[in-house]
Amino acid sequence: MITAETFPSGLRLVTESMPHVRSVTVGVWLTRGSRHESDAEAGVAHFVEHMLFKGTTSRSARDIAQLVDGVGGQLDAFTAKEYASYYIKVLDEHLGIAIDLLSDMLLRPALAPDDVVKEQGVILEEIKMVEDAPDDLVHEVLAGHFWPRHPLGRPILGTPETVTSFDSPGLRDYFQRTYLAPNLVVAAAGRFDHARLRDMVVRAFEQLPAAPQSDGTQPPSVTPGITFRRKPIEQAHLCLGTPAYHQTHRDRHALFVLNTILGGSMSSRLFQHIREERGLAYVVYSGLTTYTDAGMLTVYAGCASERVREVVDLTMAELQTFRDSPVPAEELKRAKDHLKGSLMLNLESTSSRMSHLARQHIQFGRHFTLDEILAEIDRVSAADVQRVAAELFRNGGLAASVVGPAAADAVSADHLRLH
Repeated sequence: MITAETFPSGLRLVTESMPHVRSVTVGVWLTRGSRHESDAEAGVAHFVEHMLFKGTTSRSARDIAQLVDGVGGQLDAFTAKEYASYYIKVLDEHLGIAIDLLSDMLLRPALAPDDVVKEQGVILEEIKMVEDAPDDLVHEVLAGHFWPRHPLGRPILGTPETVTSFDSPGLRDYFQRTYLAPNLVVAAAGRFDHARLRDMVVRAFEQLPAAPQSDGTQPPSVTPGITFRRKPIEQAHLCLGTPAYHQTHRDRHALFVLNTILGGSMSSRLFQHIREERGLAYVVYSGLTTYTDAGMLTVYAGCASERVREVVDLTMAELQTFRDSPVPAEELKRAKDHLKGSLMLNLESTSSRMSHLARQHIQFGRHFTLDEILAEIDRVSAADVQRVAAELFRNGGLAASVVGPAAADAVSADHLRLH
């Protein structure tokens, strides 16, 4: 059973009871991320996420770790471009501990100056790690080129310059104007009594400040073309991007099916034609990145530098085929079954159910049942997929990034053209 309500402060609670399990996962979701930062404070959302684990006014970082380990729990967090999440999974008998700890971290962080200096070093190493991982870096390079001069094109981690500029007063200022009741959603899934959980949440978060909710965001503009990042590595890493729909678009399910057929599975066209038939890449896939007002479909491949142009040409040919020809019935059914199976298998744990519940509430303001989602996937036709391809795969909207040795620049913007 799913229950959702909004308290007078603006704090939202959404829960799903799963009485057949013995665990419960509770998450607190902040509806603000790196896209809500100014240029000068790029990376501050991620930095604050780190700092909330460094201790509160009554608990040290060691106290937090020992409390979680002492009940066999799992505590984690992440920052994305439009939200951040803090979540803990425990046995149902430890629900009170979970809510008490999360509320302490999110209401009373220490943000101590000494810890800020230490964490700057940690995050600078995290930034270096991305620079040393070309399969991650190529996606960052593409986003920065695709959405230039826009927060969605910036790295979530920030830059060395912004990270080293943060101090305790600045972080506290960001925290106090961001971690407000209307910006937070508490989500829980697992074995619990809803009334008891609700009372715990009300008591634990009653001191949350309330304030008007406004994010002031603007949608990005797309810049086509190709950009290179030279690195003395053995392999070239290619990322090709096209505009895609925003999160709540009415044709999102048709786009999910298209992406699955293109490169979302082992039987996908890109995997079969580029890896299996030609042996050009070990890893090749497509994926979707969606936001409240924008989206991007990306194709990634790692290949020999002298084969980059061939991989680009083959990818462009696949995009062209989607526009020119309807998807065969058998391939369409296989993609739908893959999507439905993946969805159901991914929702078997309390942590995945909690995340699914929170994301739906944030994005849609309501919960779609599994039957509703499966029915939407089933309704997608070959004509829908072809229509979506015609809308999205257009000249003037395609971009690419390449990270690799100098020889990888044999491809140019002219190769990103459809016929």
